[in-house]
Amino acid sequence: MHMNSARADADDASAPAALDRLRRLDARAVRDSVALVNRLAPGDLARPTPCAGWDLAALLAHLTAQHHGFAAAALGRGRDLTHWAVRPLGDDVAVAAMRYRLAAEGVLAAFATVTDPDRPFALPEFTTDRTFPAVQAVGFHLIDYVVHGWDLARSLGLRYDPDPELLDAALPIARAVPDGAARLAPGSAFRPGLPATADAGALDRVLAVLGRSPEWRVPA
Repeated sequence: MHMNSARADADDASAPAALDRLRRLDARAVRDSVALVNRLAPGDLARPTPCAGWDLAALLAHLTAQHHGFAAAALGRGRDLTHWAVRPLGDDVAVAAMRYRLAAEGVLAAFATVTDPDRPFALPEFTTDRTFPAVQAVGFHLIDYVVHGWDLARSLGLRYDPDPELLDAALPIARAVPDGAARLAPGSAFRPGLPATADAGALDRVLAVLGRSPEWRVPA
């Protein structure tokens, strides 16, 4: 067997394993976010978040919409922008949390149907010019929920300790997210990157790359 052929065969074999790993870790990030949302108390939806201009209600609505959108993409319906629409969750904390949990269950169920790492995902919020292979799209979803999980935790004043394996997967994905003017656009999920300290851990490095200051706290 030629070396190039062997390498291609290895890549073909590893791609499904990579998708399985990312899907498993993405589910962990999503469930971490659900655990945080389950701790919402009356009045919390008005709390500020590390996302400039978003209170907790706006952040939760965004996260719910992203679950719906990615679920639609996994099922071949991602081009329909109605699936990505951000809808207010209302003022009732219990109802907002329930809607979030249902959306989280929906995206995990949709991802579970994907067996081909190259299955095309239409992600119109990224671009309408092309689709993305499933293995890359699941990585996008994963990084979103690792970082926004931290946003939720900081807004609520709770601890956030993702599994080290999850952070190991998240850091290279975070570093691959394009930096630049697009991050300054209204509604951008990430801000321009910040420098990380030399002794920063994996989570702090992920946050810094995507424009979060690990020192952020709810203003007094």
